[in-house]
Amino acid sequence: MLRPLSFLALAAVATSASAASFDCARARSPDEKAVCASRALNDADVKMATLYALDLRFVPMGGRDHLHDEQRAFLTARKACTTDRACLGRLYTRRIATLQAIIDTRVYPHGPF
Repeated sequence: MLRPLSFLALAAVATSASAASFDCARARSPDEKAVCASRALNDADVKMATLYALDLRFVPMGGRDHLHDEQRAFLTARKACTTDRACLGRLYTRRIATLQAIIDTRVYPHGPF
């Protein structure tokens, strides 16, 4: 079950974005094309990007560099998956869980929301 804050953020994105977090018309690499060709991967990409943007606001400045480094590592791993949808799906699942955990441990304990 989505937490209220995540739900609101995802709802806002869902109304304004029907594509991946990047421009699918400009997708060049095999991993980007695979994400654009799959509704499930596309949705996962939007969710991951939304959580990443939220997390950047929630972590202190010293933690942002680490978050950026993790995101670059995710993008490198995504590129290594090429067109393997199972690989991409597993990667997105792990990344989304990691980003959601930041919200769950750093934001919600300081509620109420």
